[in-house]
Formats: sequence, structure tokens, C-alpha cells
Amino acid sequence: MEYSYISHLYCPKCHETYDHQAINNLCKCGAPLLVQYDLEALKKDGYRPEQLKGREPSLWRYHELLPVTDPANVVTVGEGMTPLIPMPTLGKQMGIDNLYMKDEGIIPTGSFKARGAAVGVSKAKEVGVEELAMPTNGNAGAAWALYAARAGMKTSIIIPKDAPTIQRNEMAAAGSNLFLVKGLISDAGKIVGKAIQEKGLFDASTLKEPYRIEGKKTMGLEIAEQFNWKMPDVILYPTGGGVGVIGIYKALNELKELGWVEGDLPRLVAVQAENCAPIVKAWEKKKDESEFWENSDTIAFGINVPKALGDFLVLDAIYKTNGCAIAIEDEATLEEGLSIAATEGSFICPEGAAAFVAARRLRESGWIKEDETVVVLNTGAGIKYPDTVQVDVPVLEKDGSI
Repeated sequence: MEYSYISHLYCPKCHETYDHQAINNLCKCGAPLLVQYDLEALKKDGYRPEQLKGREPSLWRYHELLPVTDPANVVTVGEGMTPLIPMPTLGKQMGIDNLYMKDEGIIPTGSFKARGAAVGVSKAKEVGVEELAMPTNGNAGAAWALYAARAGMKTSIIIPKDAPTIQRNEMAAAGSNLFLVKGLISDAGKIVGKAIQEKGLFDASTLKEPYRIEGKKTMGLEIAEQFNWKMPDVILYPTGGGVGVIGIYKALNELKELGWVEGDLPRLVAVQAENCAPIVKAWEKKKDESEFWENSDTIAFGINVPKALGDFLVLDAIYKTNGCAIAIEDEATLEEGLSIAATEGSFICPEGAAAFVAARRLRESGWIKEDETVVVLNTGAGIKYPDTVQVDVPVLEKDGSI
């Protein structure tokens, strides 16, 4: 069998195709490009779940469904195969008997962004990219900077000045050419776009290169494998740029075409912050694209994205799976995060906490049924947000008592 069964890139809007062996960004029509695999050849060659047994416990166990053709180009530090954790106490509180958390907080770099960076950097290495540029809200930039450093690749990254400090330090430590901007990720994106035009850097912005999705889709592949190829009923995902939703939907469709899973796909839920909810607003109005969200602001910094380039793909995934989109206020997110730490022993990121609030509310409304299997994605470690949770701790004298 071949290492990868990648066939070509294609545009989901105008259907133009591109050679995956060349350096590619957006389609000429301006839409993101997606990866197509030769699934018929893969089936003909006898690709079955049994072949995964004994493989390394990383996302590269699915290399046939990933875009890197030569394993020598793989840049990895063991990312993937994060645990699927039962949440019985929280589930009992919510009235969801089968509640699980896919915990991306323990992955290298502390967030799910390592998946996109591992595959994106590996493919960039394979096609000859030497320096990449991107805007970031924090975790993506940290992951790409660290993986690029491992690959011997240079990075130029722009980050909002109010983004978490830890992620900023990760980028600086990785030797990135790092700048802060007085604004949002959309403002950072404009500066990156200018630098790319002037200096000829490779644009690694969200969905402006085709392979971040392929890394993120491995969350869907892992969930299916961890459930022994039986799909859950609902998957909730904190949604900013929306690459995770797009990727999980793509992964499960590929598995269905291979015959590895059967039945309806899980209902996908895009979870956003109340003060930055362009996908939610578009879904409520049954639109195919979102509008730019003015003056966005949320403690869940990773989903503070006022306009996603791939919004039409996120919305399509929601519509096609009979899913929904829901917005959560910051106060409820903070409360839920503390509750999860106190009841289940997991200190998760605010974006993940928002997704648990969404599960709670959708169960209360009856949209989620009691006996359904529900997976909530926690996309990062809570320790990467040291200033988000503020607690008062009493100070004792040296000879004090409690």
C-alpha cells in the first residue's frame, strides 16, 4: 500500500482542481481548497480498521488519509490519540447518560492546534516552503511556530496584543518573527496579507492553506475509532475559524465512503461566544455565509473570530447533519469551567467550557435526548489561560492554621 492516497486539491465552490505537489493557497475564486483522496483505490487495496492495530498512537496512524506522501517529511512530536473521557458526574447533572469529553488539552503545545500544525508544516516541508506567515489568537501560532522550528522553517506571526501571554511566549521561544497588533485577529490578518505580498512568504492563515483541515479531521477519525466505529449522536465543538467542524465532518464522510462507519452522521454543534457569534446568527437566519461581527469580545479568546473564511463550509456541515449553532455568554463559561474542575477533575480551556454549557442547554431544551451519546471537544488546557480564572485564596501567617 502507498503511504498516502492523496489525489488532488479541489475548490468546493467553483470545482477547480489543483496539484497537491505544488505550493497552494486559495483557489483562484478566493475559496479555501480541500484535499481529495483516491478512496476507491484505498478500498481496492484492502484498507480496513484491522490494519491500524499495532500502529503508533498518534494521528499519523491514519497516514493513508493524510496528505504527506513521503514519511521522511513528517514533522511530529507524538500528537494525536487524545483520550475520550467519560464524564459521569457532569452527565448526571445534565441528564445526559453518555457524556464524553475528547480532551485536546494534553496534546503537544497544549491545544488541538498541534494537529493542524503537524500536518500543515509537514506538507509545507514536502512542497519546499521555507518561511510561513500567519495571524493568530494564540494557540495556532504557538503550535505552528514550534512545529516549524522542528522542521527548520522560519515563521512570521502577528498576534493581538490582548491574547494570552503564555502562547505569545511559546512563539517567541520558538524563534518566530513575532509582532503584536492593537486589534483583533482580523486586523492581524490584514498585516500578514501585506507582508505576504511584499516578501513572498507562504500564507499559513486559517484555511488559506489546504492542510490544516487534514490535521484537524483526525479528531473525527479518532472519535470513530475510540467508539469502535460506531458514531456518537452529537458532537459539540467550540467554533472560531471552524476548521475543526469542517475537518470532523470531512473525516466522518470519508470513513462512511470507505464503509468503516454506517448510519447518520453525528449532529454537529458549532458553539460560539455571545459577543462573537457570526455563525450562530447566520444559522438562525438559515444563511449560507456569515456577516462580519463588529466589536467582538470574549474571554474565550480562541473563538474570537468575527468572520471565518470557511464559514460556508461550517454552515454546510451543520445543515447536512441536522446540527445547530449556539452562543454562550462569558459568565456561564467561567462558571462551567470551575464546575468541571471541581466535579470531574479536569481544568479545561474556556472554549471547551463554553461547549459544555451548550450541551447543558441543548439537553434542557430537549434538543439532546437523555439516552444519546454526546461528545464535547475540549480544545485546550486550562493552564494556558492563567488569567481567565480569578480566585480569592486566604493567606495564612507562618504559624497559622486552617
